[in-house]
This record gives sequence, structure tokens and C-alpha cells, in this order.
Amino acid sequence: MYTPRAFVDTDLAELDRLIARDAFVTLVTVADGVPVVSHLPVLYARDGDRIVIEGHWAKPNPQARHTGPALLIVHGPHAYVSPGWYADKEEAARVPTWNYAVAHLHGVLDTTEDTTALASIVDRLSQVNEAHVGNDWRFGHDREDHVRQLRGIVGFRFDVERVELKFKLSQNHPVANVERAAAALQRLGGEDNTLVSELMLERLTRRKQDVGAT
Repeated sequence: MYTPRAFVDTDLAELDRLIARDAFVTLVTVADGVPVVSHLPVLYARDGDRIVIEGHWAKPNPQARHTGPALLIVHGPHAYVSPGWYADKEEAARVPTWNYAVAHLHGVLDTTEDTTALASIVDRLSQVNEAHVGNDWRFGHDREDHVRQLRGIVGFRFDVERVELKFKLSQNHPVANVERAAAALQRLGGEDNTLVSELMLERLTRRKQDVGAT
């Protein structure tokens, strides 16, 4: 992923935040030189630098036959930024842009059709997501109809070997531009605009603190 130095982040707590907000990811593999892509809800676990992600495909999905290297993309908030918001908007170099946060996780996929493993994945996914919507559906480990449904899926475990975090939040702009753009996004409202604005201001606060410490 192309990431200018100003937009690089290495704090894995930021990855935690991204996936806690949206654990619906893009999983990319390659088969015979052709990219294969799935969009999936996943389970995320991190212990220090060790990250494991679990999920499942429908069995007919061609990606369900893949083991080995893969790329998993975690999508953060994003928002259009108008140059008309900047304090120095008359500068010739000021052009429209897009601010966003994203994570690329590189690692290795392993698949499973073990009934116990599949039941655990489905059960844990349902617990997490049912809680988000205030409901209480649970996988019935002793229900034949639920267990039978497991025949139609393939589970996976993704062991992460490398993390790329990109937070493009106007860090390459003067303070006044960041403040003006963040305020404009707040006025526009909407979840993504608001979250991007908050992230911009967080980075700006860090920048000011770094300057004050020197």
C-alpha cells in the first residue's frame, strides 16, 4: 500500500479501534494469477503483536479452497475534503482530496471443515453481532438443524504476519487547514464525516504536543 511517511501509523491499538468499529473486511487471495475477493464478517483477537482472525465462507466460494498467503483489508471511516475549507484555499497547490483510515494485514490462511471448529466460529460471530443489534440468537450446538447447516461452510484462521496502517488525515497541511477542514466535516455531520474529523483533530493534538515537547 502506498503510504507517505506522514500518514504511517504503527500503533496496533489503532487497528483495534478500526476493527472494533467495523469487523466486515475484504479478504484478497490469488488463484492462477487472478485476484479472488470476499467480503466477510470476522472475529479478531490480538495478544501483543500476535493477531489471529477467524471467519468462514460459503462452501461454493472459490476462495474457500485457498490456503497460504492472503491480504485482509480493514476499512475505516473516510470523507471528501474540499480545498474551499482551507485557511489558505487560494494556494495553487490546494486541491480536493479524500481523508481516510485503513489497515492492510498480510498473513497466511488455513482452512477447516471440522464441525467443532465451525460451530465455535459461528457461535462466537453470532454472540458478537447479536449483541450489537440487541438480540440473543445463539447457535445451538445440540440442535441437529443448526449442526447440519455447518456442512455448507468452510472456516478459516488467518495468522497475521505484517500490518500496514494508513491514517491519511491532512497531517501534511498547516494547522489552520486541519482545523478548518475538521470543523467543516463536523458541520456536515454523518458518521464517517464525524469520525474522520475526530481522527484529524486527534492527530493535530499529537502534532502540537510534539512541537511543544521540542
